[in-house]
Amino acid sequence: MSEDSSNLASNLEALEEEVSAEQPAESEAPPAYNDNSAGAEDNSDRNLKMILDIPLKVTVELGRTKMLVSDLLNLGQGSVIELSKLAGEPMEILVNEKLVARGEAVVVNEKFGVRLTDIISPSERVEQLK
Repeated sequence: MSEDSSNLASNLEALEEEVSAEQPAESEAPPAYNDNSAGAEDNSDRNLKMILDIPLKVTVELGRTKMLVSDLLNLGQGSVIELSKLAGEPMEILVNEKLVARGEAVVVNEKFGVRLTDIISPSERVEQLK
């Protein structure tokens, strides 16, 4: 047990030395706070590109329903599942399972698409997070 403690302590010391070696000297300003405006633009461009490359899960919800397991097991080809929404009612567009817009179904180049008809306001989106 004491051998594990001493190994842990020596590993911790080695890690602390690595971290302190990687940190800039106190006189060096980190690149994000550099007074050089060109450098700051490059940094903000990089940050923006990182954010723009984040993948998001976009879902268009036609409707929902609840079913019993027995009803689910009885489904077959040609079965119809009744949904909670009425025909012609706007579909919900969810990003990472949060409502961001509503829209209507369209056909684009023989594929289904969604035309946005209503964007949820930022204040409504914040309310969803609570």
